[in-house]
Amino acid sequence: MRISMVSEHASPLAALGGVDAGGQNVHVAALSLALARRGHSITVYTRRDSTDLPERVQAAPGVEVVHVDAGPPTTIPKDDLLPFMGQLADGIAADWGSCPPDLVHGHFWMSGIAALDAARRDDAGYAVPVVQTFHALGTVKRRHQGKEDTSPLERAWLEPSVGRQADRVIATCSDEVFELKAMGVEGTRVSVAPCGVDLTLFGAEGPAAPRRRAHRIMTVGRLVPRKGVDLVIRALRRLADSGIDDVELVIAGGSGDAKRLEEDPEARRLMNLATDLGVADRVVLEGQVPRERMPELLRSADAVVCAPWYEPFGIVPLEAMACGVPVIAAAVGGLIDTVVDGQTGLHVPPRDVEALAEAIRQVIENPEAAKELGSAGLARVHARYSWDRIAADTEKAYQLTLNQASGRTPARRRTSRLAPASPLASNSHLQSTGRSAR
Repeated sequence: MRISMVSEHASPLAALGGVDAGGQNVHVAALSLALARRGHSITVYTRRDSTDLPERVQAAPGVEVVHVDAGPPTTIPKDDLLPFMGQLADGIAADWGSCPPDLVHGHFWMSGIAALDAARRDDAGYAVPVVQTFHALGTVKRRHQGKEDTSPLERAWLEPSVGRQADRVIATCSDEVFELKAMGVEGTRVSVAPCGVDLTLFGAEGPAAPRRRAHRIMTVGRLVPRKGVDLVIRALRRLADSGIDDVELVIAGGSGDAKRLEEDPEARRLMNLATDLGVADRVVLEGQVPRERMPELLRSADAVVCAPWYEPFGIVPLEAMACGVPVIAAAVGGLIDTVVDGQTGLHVPPRDVEALAEAIRQVIENPEAAKELGSAGLARVHARYSWDRIAADTEKAYQLTLNQASGRTPARRRTSRLAPASPLASNSHLQSTGRSAR
Protein backbone atom coordinates (compact mmCIF):
# COMPACT_ATOMS: atom_id res chain seq x y z
CA MET A 1 0.00 0.00 0.00
CA ARG A 2 1.28 3.49 -0.89
CA ILE A 3 0.47 5.82 1.99
CA SER A 4 0.91 9.58 2.26
CA MET A 5 1.15 11.03 5.76
CA VAL A 6 0.60 14.75 6.32
CA SER A 7 2.09 16.27 9.47
CA GLU A 8 2.19 20.00 8.89
CA HIS A 9 4.05 21.18 12.01
CA ALA A 10 5.59 17.99 13.42
CA SER A 11 8.31 16.46 11.29
CA PRO A 12 9.14 12.84 12.01
CA LEU A 13 12.80 13.68 11.44
CA ALA A 14 12.86 15.45 14.81
CA ALA A 15 12.04 12.17 16.54
CA LEU A 16 14.20 10.01 14.28
CA GLY A 17 17.15 12.34 14.80
CA GLY A 18 16.99 12.04 18.56
CA VAL A 19 16.13 15.72 19.09
CA ASP A 20 13.54 16.52 21.75
CA ALA A 21 10.22 16.10 19.99
CA GLY A 22 6.57 16.23 20.90
CA GLY A 23 4.07 13.42 20.85
CA GLN A 24 2.97 13.97 17.25
CA ASN A 25 6.55 13.88 15.94
CA VAL A 26 7.13 10.60 17.77
CA HIS A 27 3.77 9.15 16.68
CA VAL A 28 4.22 9.92 12.98
CA ALA A 29 7.82 8.69 12.95
CA ALA A 30 7.17 5.45 14.83
CA LEU A 31 3.94 4.62 12.98
CA SER A 32 5.60 5.25 9.61
CA LEU A 33 8.52 2.97 10.48
CA ALA A 34 6.22 0.22 11.76
CA LEU A 35 4.00 0.39 8.65
CA ALA A 36 7.10 0.23 6.46
CA ARG A 37 8.17 -2.92 8.31
CA ARG A 38 4.81 -4.38 7.29
CA GLY A 39 5.67 -3.80 3.63
CA HIS A 40 3.99 -0.45 2.99
CA SER A 41 5.59 2.55 1.28
CA ILE A 42 5.27 5.75 3.34
CA THR A 43 5.78 9.35 2.25
CA VAL A 44 5.48 11.96 5.00
CA TYR A 45 4.73 15.53 3.93
CA THR A 46 5.67 18.28 6.36
CA ARG A 47 6.21 22.02 6.07
CA ARG A 48 9.70 23.31 5.30
CA ASP A 49 10.71 25.37 8.34
CA SER A 50 14.36 25.99 7.38
CA THR A 51 16.19 26.89 4.18
CA ASP A 52 18.77 24.21 5.04
CA LEU A 53 16.33 21.34 4.64
CA PRO A 54 16.56 19.23 1.45
CA GLU A 55 13.39 18.62 -0.51
CA ARG A 56 13.44 14.86 0.15
CA VAL A 57 15.00 12.72 2.88
CA GLN A 58 15.07 8.92 2.87
CA ALA A 59 14.48 8.54 6.61
CA ALA A 60 14.48 4.73 6.63
CA PRO A 61 13.75 1.85 4.23
CA GLY A 62 10.23 2.47 2.98
CA VAL A 63 9.92 5.90 4.64
CA GLU A 64 10.57 9.18 2.82
CA VAL A 65 10.05 12.69 4.21
CA VAL A 66 9.18 15.50 1.78
CA HIS A 67 9.57 19.14 2.84
CA VAL A 68 6.92 21.29 1.18
CA ASP A 69 7.22 25.05 0.70
CA ALA A 70 4.22 26.46 2.58
CA GLY A 71 4.81 29.90 3.98
CA PRO A 72 8.23 31.28 4.87
CA PRO A 73 10.93 28.65 5.50
CA THR A 74 11.31 29.42 9.18
CA THR A 75 9.89 28.23 12.48
CA ILE A 76 6.30 29.40 12.92
CA PRO A 77 4.05 28.59 15.90
CA LYS A 78 1.61 25.91 14.87
CA ASP A 79 -1.38 28.08 15.76
CA ASP A 80 -0.25 30.55 13.05
CA LEU A 81 0.03 28.00 10.23
CA LEU A 82 -3.58 27.93 8.99
CA PRO A 83 -3.07 30.48 6.15
CA PHE A 84 -0.45 28.20 4.60
CA MET A 85 -2.45 24.97 4.39
CA GLY A 86 -3.53 25.70 0.82
CA GLN A 87 0.13 25.97 -0.22
CA LEU A 88 0.87 22.72 1.62
CA ALA A 89 -1.98 21.03 -0.28
CA ASP A 90 -0.66 22.41 -3.58
CA GLY A 91 2.78 20.97 -2.87
CA ILE A 92 1.37 17.57 -1.95
CA ALA A 93 -0.83 17.40 -5.04
CA ALA A 94 2.08 18.49 -7.25
CA ASP A 95 4.28 15.77 -5.80
CA TRP A 96 1.60 13.16 -6.46
CA GLY A 97 1.20 14.31 -10.04
CA SER A 98 -0.83 11.72 -11.93
CA CYS A 99 0.18 8.92 -9.53
CA PRO A 100 -1.66 9.48 -6.22
CA PRO A 101 -1.23 7.20 -3.19
CA ASP A 102 -3.72 4.56 -2.10
CA LEU A 103 -4.75 6.83 0.77
CA VAL A 104 -3.64 9.92 2.66
CA HIS A 105 -3.51 10.13 6.47
CA GLY A 106 -3.71 13.59 8.06
CA HIS A 107 -2.24 14.22 11.51
CA PHE A 108 -3.72 17.19 13.43
CA TRP A 109 -6.67 19.24 12.22
CA MET A 110 -4.73 21.57 9.93
CA SER A 111 -3.03 18.63 8.24
CA GLY A 112 -6.53 17.30 7.64
CA ILE A 113 -7.43 20.49 5.76
CA ALA A 114 -4.40 20.09 3.50
CA ALA A 115 -5.02 16.35 3.04
CA LEU A 116 -8.65 16.87 2.00
CA ASP A 117 -7.70 19.71 -0.33
CA ALA A 118 -5.01 17.66 -2.08
CA ALA A 119 -7.13 14.50 -2.24
CA ARG A 120 -10.31 15.92 -3.75
CA ARG A 121 -9.50 18.25 -6.59
CA ASP A 122 -11.98 18.34 -9.45
CA ASP A 123 -9.25 18.69 -12.08
CA ALA A 124 -7.10 15.83 -10.77
CA GLY A 125 -9.05 12.90 -12.18
CA TYR A 126 -8.87 10.99 -8.90
CA ALA A 127 -10.16 11.12 -5.33
CA VAL A 128 -7.82 9.75 -2.69
CA PRO A 129 -9.44 8.27 0.46
CA VAL A 130 -8.62 10.41 3.51
CA VAL A 131 -7.95 9.09 7.02
CA GLN A 132 -7.62 11.58 9.87
CA THR A 133 -6.02 11.47 13.33
CA PHE A 134 -6.55 14.64 15.35
CA HIS A 135 -4.09 14.02 18.23
CA ALA A 136 -5.95 16.76 20.16
CA LEU A 137 -9.41 18.27 19.78
CA GLY A 138 -10.15 21.98 19.94
CA THR A 139 -13.45 21.40 21.75
CA VAL A 140 -11.60 19.75 24.64
CA LYS A 141 -8.85 22.36 24.62
CA ARG A 142 -11.35 25.24 24.80
CA ARG A 143 -13.31 23.52 27.56
CA HIS A 144 -10.26 23.36 29.81
CA GLN A 145 -8.22 26.39 28.75
CA GLY A 146 -10.94 28.91 27.98
CA LYS A 147 -9.43 32.29 27.07
CA GLU A 148 -5.92 30.82 27.33
CA ASP A 149 -6.56 28.72 24.21
CA THR A 150 -4.37 30.14 21.43
CA SER A 151 -5.96 28.19 18.57
CA PRO A 152 -7.23 30.26 15.63
CA LEU A 153 -10.95 31.03 15.84
CA GLU A 154 -11.56 29.12 12.60
CA ARG A 155 -10.71 25.85 14.35
CA ALA A 156 -14.15 25.86 15.98
CA TRP A 157 -15.85 25.04 12.66
CA LEU A 158 -13.02 23.75 10.48
CA GLU A 159 -12.02 20.89 12.79
CA PRO A 160 -15.52 19.33 12.91
CA SER A 161 -15.73 19.80 9.13
CA VAL A 162 -12.51 17.82 8.68
CA GLY A 163 -13.89 15.05 10.90
CA ARG A 164 -17.17 14.86 8.99
CA GLN A 165 -15.55 14.92 5.53
CA ALA A 166 -12.73 12.44 6.12
CA ASP A 167 -13.48 8.90 4.99
CA ARG A 168 -12.38 7.60 8.40
CA VAL A 169 -11.16 9.08 11.67
CA ILE A 170 -8.72 7.17 13.85
CA ALA A 171 -9.21 8.10 17.50
CA THR A 172 -6.40 7.47 19.94
CA CYS A 173 -8.61 6.62 22.93
CA SER A 174 -12.20 5.72 23.83
CA ASP A 175 -12.87 9.14 25.35
CA GLU A 176 -12.10 10.76 21.99
CA VAL A 177 -14.75 8.62 20.30
CA PHE A 178 -17.47 10.31 22.36
CA GLU A 179 -16.03 13.75 21.60
CA LEU A 180 -16.02 12.96 17.88
CA LYS A 181 -19.65 11.86 17.95
CA ALA A 182 -20.55 15.13 19.66
CA MET A 183 -18.81 16.92 16.76
CA GLY A 184 -21.06 15.13 14.26
CA VAL A 185 -18.66 12.40 13.12
CA GLU A 186 -20.51 9.16 12.38
CA GLY A 187 -19.52 6.37 14.74
CA THR A 188 -19.35 3.90 11.85
CA ARG A 189 -16.45 5.92 10.41
CA VAL A 190 -14.38 5.94 13.61
CA SER A 191 -11.67 3.41 14.47
CA VAL A 192 -9.46 3.37 17.57
CA ALA A 193 -5.69 2.93 17.35
CA PRO A 194 -3.78 4.32 20.33
CA CYS A 195 -0.26 5.66 20.49
CA GLY A 196 2.54 3.19 21.04
CA VAL A 197 5.87 2.93 22.80
CA ASP A 198 9.34 2.05 21.53
CA LEU A 199 10.04 -1.23 23.34
CA THR A 200 13.57 -1.39 21.95
CA LEU A 201 14.43 1.79 23.87
CA PHE A 202 12.18 1.69 26.93
CA GLY A 203 12.52 -1.38 29.13
CA ALA A 204 12.68 -2.49 32.76
CA GLU A 205 16.20 -3.88 32.47
CA GLY A 206 19.14 -1.51 32.64
CA PRO A 207 20.73 1.12 34.85
CA ALA A 208 18.77 3.65 36.89
CA ALA A 209 19.89 7.23 37.44
CA PRO A 210 21.11 7.96 40.98
CA ARG A 211 18.70 9.53 43.47
CA ARG A 212 19.38 12.43 45.79
CA ARG A 213 16.80 11.32 48.37
CA ALA A 214 15.25 8.07 49.58
CA HIS A 215 12.24 8.42 47.29
CA ARG A 216 11.74 9.96 43.87
CA ILE A 217 8.67 10.84 41.88
CA MET A 218 8.80 12.20 38.33
CA THR A 219 6.80 14.22 35.87
CA VAL A 220 7.70 14.41 32.18
CA GLY A 221 6.43 16.75 29.50
CA ARG A 222 6.19 20.30 28.23
CA LEU A 223 6.11 22.96 30.92
CA VAL A 224 2.66 24.43 30.41
CA PRO A 225 0.01 25.00 33.09
CA ARG A 226 -2.37 22.36 31.74
CA LYS A 227 0.16 19.60 32.51
CA GLY A 228 -0.56 20.11 36.23
CA VAL A 229 3.03 20.06 37.48
CA ASP A 230 2.09 22.65 40.11
CA LEU A 231 -0.35 20.11 41.56
CA VAL A 232 2.50 17.67 42.10
CA ILE A 233 4.54 20.35 43.88
CA ARG A 234 1.58 21.05 46.16
CA ALA A 235 1.22 17.31 46.81
CA LEU A 236 4.89 17.26 47.82
CA ARG A 237 4.08 19.82 50.51
CA ARG A 238 1.13 17.72 51.73
CA LEU A 239 3.40 14.68 51.97
CA ALA A 240 5.93 16.62 54.02
CA ASP A 241 3.19 17.81 56.35
CA SER A 242 2.19 14.18 56.93
CA GLY A 243 5.75 13.20 57.83
CA ILE A 244 6.89 11.87 54.44
CA ASP A 245 9.57 14.42 53.67
CA ASP A 246 12.46 12.46 52.15
CA VAL A 247 10.94 12.67 48.66
CA GLU A 248 12.26 14.52 45.60
CA LEU A 249 10.35 15.56 42.53
CA VAL A 250 12.22 15.43 39.22
CA ILE A 251 10.62 17.48 36.43
CA ALA A 252 11.83 16.57 32.94
CA GLY A 253 10.82 18.93 30.16
CA GLY A 254 10.85 22.57 29.20
CA SER A 255 12.55 24.87 26.72
CA GLY A 256 16.16 23.72 26.57
CA ASP A 257 18.53 22.43 29.22
CA ALA A 258 18.36 23.19 32.96
CA LYS A 259 20.33 26.45 32.57
CA ARG A 260 17.97 27.83 29.93
CA LEU A 261 14.96 27.13 32.15
CA GLU A 262 15.68 30.40 33.95
CA GLU A 263 14.16 32.10 30.89
CA ASP A 264 11.07 29.87 30.90
CA PRO A 265 8.11 31.64 32.55
CA GLU A 266 6.40 28.38 33.54
CA ALA A 267 9.61 27.03 35.04
CA ARG A 268 9.99 30.23 37.08
CA ARG A 269 6.37 29.99 38.21
CA LEU A 270 6.85 26.40 39.37
CA MET A 271 10.06 27.15 41.26
CA ASN A 272 8.51 30.22 42.88
CA LEU A 273 5.65 28.03 44.01
CA ALA A 274 8.06 25.43 45.40
CA THR A 275 9.92 28.18 47.26
CA ASP A 276 6.70 29.60 48.70
CA LEU A 277 5.69 26.10 49.88
CA GLY A 278 9.12 25.40 51.38
CA VAL A 279 9.96 22.44 49.12
CA ALA A 280 12.31 24.06 46.60
CA ASP A 281 15.21 21.93 47.88
CA ARG A 282 13.27 18.80 46.84
CA VAL A 283 12.33 19.92 43.32
CA VAL A 284 14.77 19.28 40.46
CA LEU A 285 14.24 20.84 37.03
CA GLU A 286 16.07 18.66 34.51
CA GLY A 287 15.07 20.60 31.41
CA GLN A 288 14.91 18.74 28.12
CA VAL A 289 16.22 15.20 28.44
CA PRO A 290 17.50 13.29 25.37
CA ARG A 291 15.28 10.31 24.61
CA GLU A 292 18.12 7.84 24.98
CA ARG A 293 18.59 9.03 28.58
CA MET A 294 14.91 8.84 29.52
CA PRO A 295 14.75 5.11 30.35
CA GLU A 296 17.38 5.29 33.11
CA LEU A 297 15.73 8.41 34.51
CA LEU A 298 12.31 6.74 34.53
CA ARG A 299 13.70 3.59 36.16
CA SER A 300 15.00 5.71 39.04
CA ALA A 301 11.50 6.77 40.13
CA ASP A 302 9.13 5.20 42.64
CA ALA A 303 6.33 6.46 40.41
CA VAL A 304 5.75 8.68 37.40
CA VAL A 305 2.99 11.22 37.99
CA CYS A 306 0.81 12.48 35.12
CA ALA A 307 -1.62 15.06 36.48
CA PRO A 308 -2.86 17.08 33.48
CA TRP A 309 -6.17 18.92 33.33
CA TYR A 310 -6.83 16.93 30.16
CA GLU A 311 -4.75 14.64 27.94
CA PRO A 312 -5.66 13.50 24.41
CA PHE A 313 -3.55 10.38 24.90
CA GLY A 314 -0.18 10.71 26.60
CA ILE A 315 2.91 8.71 25.60
CA VAL A 316 4.76 9.26 28.91
CA PRO A 317 2.64 6.76 30.89
CA LEU A 318 3.45 4.08 28.31
CA GLU A 319 7.17 4.83 28.51
CA ALA A 320 7.04 4.62 32.31
CA MET A 321 5.09 1.35 32.22
CA ALA A 322 7.57 -0.06 29.70
CA CYS A 323 10.28 0.65 32.30
CA GLY A 324 8.32 -1.24 34.98
CA VAL A 325 7.41 1.93 36.89
CA PRO A 326 3.89 2.47 38.29
CA VAL A 327 1.97 5.49 36.99
CA ILE A 328 -0.20 7.84 39.03
CA ALA A 329 -2.52 9.46 36.50
CA ALA A 330 -5.37 11.91 36.46
CA ALA A 331 -8.48 10.08 35.26
CA VAL A 332 -8.84 12.08 32.03
CA GLY A 333 -8.75 11.39 28.28
CA GLY A 334 -6.38 8.71 27.09
CA LEU A 335 -4.95 8.12 30.57
CA ILE A 336 -8.16 6.31 31.47
CA ASP A 337 -7.37 3.71 28.79
CA THR A 338 -3.64 3.28 29.25
CA VAL A 339 -3.42 3.18 33.06
CA VAL A 340 -5.64 0.51 34.62
CA ASP A 341 -6.57 1.76 38.08
CA GLY A 342 -5.33 -0.59 40.80
CA GLN A 343 -3.60 -2.88 38.31
CA THR A 344 -0.89 -0.93 36.44
CA GLY A 345 -1.11 2.30 38.43
CA LEU A 346 -3.51 4.56 40.29
CA HIS A 347 -6.13 6.99 39.02
CA VAL A 348 -6.86 10.25 40.81
CA PRO A 349 -9.53 12.87 40.07
CA PRO A 350 -8.15 15.76 37.99
CA ARG A 351 -6.85 18.79 39.91
CA ASP A 352 -7.24 17.02 43.28
CA VAL A 353 -4.08 17.67 45.30
CA GLU A 354 -5.24 15.63 48.31
CA ALA A 355 -5.94 12.56 46.16
CA LEU A 356 -2.62 13.01 44.39
CA ALA A 357 -0.68 13.16 47.66
CA GLU A 358 -2.52 10.08 48.95
CA ALA A 359 -1.71 8.08 45.81
CA ILE A 360 1.98 8.99 46.07
CA ARG A 361 1.93 8.00 49.74
CA GLN A 362 0.45 4.60 48.86
CA VAL A 363 3.21 3.90 46.35
CA ILE A 364 5.99 5.00 48.70
CA GLU A 365 4.69 3.13 51.76
CA ASN A 366 3.86 -0.10 49.91
CA PRO A 367 6.91 -0.94 47.78
CA GLU A 368 5.81 -4.54 47.11
CA ALA A 369 2.41 -3.43 45.87
CA ALA A 370 4.11 -0.75 43.78
CA LYS A 371 6.38 -3.38 42.26
CA GLU A 372 3.33 -5.44 41.27
CA LEU A 373 1.79 -2.37 39.60
CA GLY A 374 5.00 -1.84 37.66
CA SER A 375 5.17 -5.49 36.57
CA ALA A 376 1.57 -5.42 35.39
CA GLY A 377 2.18 -2.20 33.48
CA LEU A 378 5.18 -3.76 31.76
CA ALA A 379 3.08 -6.73 30.67
CA ARG A 380 0.31 -4.42 29.43
CA VAL A 381 2.51 -2.33 27.15
CA HIS A 382 4.08 -5.43 25.61
CA ALA A 383 0.64 -6.95 24.97
CA ARG A 384 -1.12 -3.83 23.70
CA TYR A 385 1.12 -0.87 22.93
CA SER A 386 4.05 -1.96 20.79
CA TRP A 387 4.28 0.08 17.60
CA ASP A 388 3.97 -3.12 15.57
CA ARG A 389 0.60 -3.75 17.22
CA ILE A 390 -0.46 -0.14 16.63
CA ALA A 391 0.57 -0.40 12.97
CA ALA A 392 -1.54 -3.55 12.60
CA ASP A 393 -4.56 -1.74 14.08
CA THR A 394 -3.96 1.23 11.79
CA GLU A 395 -3.63 -1.07 8.79
CA LYS A 396 -7.06 -2.52 9.58
CA ALA A 397 -8.52 1.00 9.63
CA TYR A 398 -6.88 1.70 6.27
CA GLN A 399 -8.33 -1.48 4.79
CA LEU A 400 -11.82 -0.59 6.04
CA THR A 401 -11.41 2.83 4.40
CA LEU A 402 -10.34 1.33 1.07
CA ASN A 403 -13.12 -1.25 1.14
CA GLN A 404 -15.73 1.46 1.71
CA ALA A 405 -14.19 3.76 -0.90
CA SER A 406 -14.21 0.99 -3.53
CA GLY A 407 -18.00 1.02 -3.43
CA ARG A 408 -18.09 4.59 -4.74
CA THR A 409 -17.00 5.85 -8.16
CA PRO A 410 -14.24 8.48 -8.19
CA ALA A 411 -16.74 11.16 -9.20
CA ARG A 412 -19.05 10.28 -6.34
CA ARG A 413 -16.15 10.24 -3.90
CA ARG A 414 -15.24 13.80 -4.85
CA THR A 415 -18.73 15.15 -4.29
CA SER A 416 -20.27 12.89 -1.66
CA ARG A 417 -19.11 14.90 1.34
CA LEU A 418 -17.46 17.96 -0.21
CA ALA A 419 -20.40 20.09 -1.25
CA PRO A 420 -19.76 23.40 -3.05
CA ALA A 421 -20.78 25.33 0.07
CA SER A 422 -18.14 23.57 2.15
CA PRO A 423 -15.57 25.92 3.70
CA LEU A 424 -12.89 23.45 2.72
CA ALA A 425 -14.00 23.44 -0.90
CA SER A 426 -13.93 27.17 -1.45
CA ASN A 427 -11.47 28.35 1.21
CA SER A 428 -14.10 31.01 2.04
CA HIS A 429 -13.23 30.54 5.70
CA LEU A 430 -9.88 32.17 4.98
CA GLN A 431 -11.04 34.72 2.45
CA SER A 432 -13.61 36.04 4.91
CA THR A 433 -10.84 36.89 7.37
CA GLY A 434 -8.60 38.51 4.78
CA ARG A 435 -6.29 35.50 4.55
CA SER A 436 -5.30 33.48 1.54
CA ALA A 437 -5.19 29.70 1.63
CA ARG A 438 -2.99 29.39 -1.41
